[in-house]
Amino acid sequence: MELLINCDRLKKTYGPRTLFSGLSLALGDGQRTGLIGPNGSGKSTLLKILAGLESADEGEMVRRRNLSCRYVAQEDRFEPGATVSSVLEAAIAGEHLPDQKRWAAVSIMAGKIGFADRQQAADTLSGGWKKRLAIGEALITKPDLLLLDEPTNHLDLEGIDWLERTLEEMVLPFMVITHDRYFLESVTNRIIELNAAFPGGVFTIDGPYSQFLEKREEFLQAQRSEQSSVAGRVRREIEWLRRGAKARTTKAKGRIQEAQRLMGELAQLKTRNEAGKAISVDFASGGKQTRKLVAGVKLGYGYEDKDLFRGIDVTLSPGLKLGIVGPNGSGKSTLLRLLTGELAPRSGTIRVAEGTRIVYFRQQRERLDGAQTLRRALSPHGDQLMYRNKTIHVSGFAQQFLFRTEQLDMPVGQLSGGEQSRVLIAQLMLQPADVLVLDEPTNDLDIASLEVLEEALEEYPGAVVLVTHDRYMIERLCDELVGLDGLGGAGVYASLDQWEQARERAKEKATAAKQNSSDKTRGPTPRQKKKGLNWNEQKEYDAMEQTIVEVEQRVQALHQLMNNPALLADHEKLAEVCQEAHEAEERATGLYARWQELEARRE
Repeated sequence: MELLINCDRLKKTYGPRTLFSGLSLALGDGQRTGLIGPNGSGKSTLLKILAGLESADEGEMVRRRNLSCRYVAQEDRFEPGATVSSVLEAAIAGEHLPDQKRWAAVSIMAGKIGFADRQQAADTLSGGWKKRLAIGEALITKPDLLLLDEPTNHLDLEGIDWLERTLEEMVLPFMVITHDRYFLESVTNRIIELNAAFPGGVFTIDGPYSQFLEKREEFLQAQRSEQSSVAGRVRREIEWLRRGAKARTTKAKGRIQEAQRLMGELAQLKTRNEAGKAISVDFASGGKQTRKLVAGVKLGYGYEDKDLFRGIDVTLSPGLKLGIVGPNGSGKSTLLRLLTGELAPRSGTIRVAEGTRIVYFRQQRERLDGAQTLRRALSPHGDQLMYRNKTIHVSGFAQQFLFRTEQLDMPVGQLSGGEQSRVLIAQLMLQPADVLVLDEPTNDLDIASLEVLEEALEEYPGAVVLVTHDRYMIERLCDELVGLDGLGGAGVYASLDQWEQARERAKEKATAAKQNSSDKTRGPTPRQKKKGLNWNEQKEYDAMEQTIVEVEQRVQALHQLMNNPALLADHEKLAEVCQEAHEAEERATGLYARWQELEARRE
């Protein structure tokens, strides 16, 4: 395996805080690495160091000569006036391609990332489509290494499916930061966790995420057992010292030094094992036992020219876990606002049982005052607060969410995104509720915190309404799903698989209907001519779209074949497949160029 980047004993600090120290790792060709770790462990900073955007305070990083590396940030920003086409063209501006090949490369990439209209304004796209464009902007340069920071954050479930397929078909190695556990299992073959719980601050396993979990638990269990063993030895040495052992002899001096070493080792083990703790979440239920807490009948909402959804029946009862899924813009957050009473339905009715307490976790963090200290955000009226009819100190409450004592007087606006999410969840814990309405509560939470949140929601006796792109959480928690199709339609499903199957059937019907409409428009005569093209050219033009699709499918199939471990071991066969893939890509480029020529003449 060819080494791309090698890092030796890296250290990075921000003010008095050390993100990581003594960090050593390597990235090689063929590795599809998932980078995980607790919030604040330095994942994004490490990715920027690997990309050359930041430098480490200490240590050494060696990159392969002429390594082409592309970095996709968490937030995607494009210049005002930029279009999809201009963004992609600018990415390959330095490659000195002929105009025809440049246009073909842009057309192919725009198609791969899902843009039918290449003249769309880039800065006005939704978060999910901006992410697609940013990934296309990186891929069109054909880098040697791709670095992705939380690429699934703004993608809906369909977008995540697209990204998984895209990464699975790519030959190039990548490192991706994500908390999406299904995504990690699907696309990676190596996991690296940054965490002070491990020696050197890092734990690495070659294999899928499921295998990583097994190995990680084995290691942590062994480390806890080691702490117990060392603690026993330290107790015996302390008892020996207390008996007044004289330090004059060489043997006694050696034993004293060994006792000191053991105590240092024990302190390190305690620190590492403490670092492995997750947040503690326990939601307070309002205790209302009414069977129908909230009942919505034939709910619909939309605008003058568009229905977001219509005909939705929802009944929230104690213990129900309801998931709401659908593409971005389909109205998921709007439906939540109807259920909380913030909006009135355009059609249908909503009834809320008298005395029902609804607590709403919003996707946007507008309710947090950035200038307010963490202390006052958690306990507005003093350092003592009431939780479950008990008085506790704010510092102890903060520690349940892994906040350090020195952070209590820090402005909330200076906390990371994940830490701000933990503040909001802490505030929710203090509000007794019969219905919890959660809009993307998983954004920015690390995996350990996600697991604790899932356990708390699973045990919560009230009703839960959940919007999230985290498929693992949906599958684990939700009893039923309301699926929105983005076209005004909606349905109730028993599982995520059932909803996805229904969505695929709807797509197939839409494609068939479009094809039938196209056939009727084209008419029965194959010789029907369009202006500017002769009969043979028109025939070529009519068949070109299907030909391009077939060639691109062949390219994708060859790329998948190139990732087959059996083929990677056969260098001669691999070379043949690579050559065939190159020829197929060249053919696709030629077809796009010919299509442009015929399209221009036809118009």
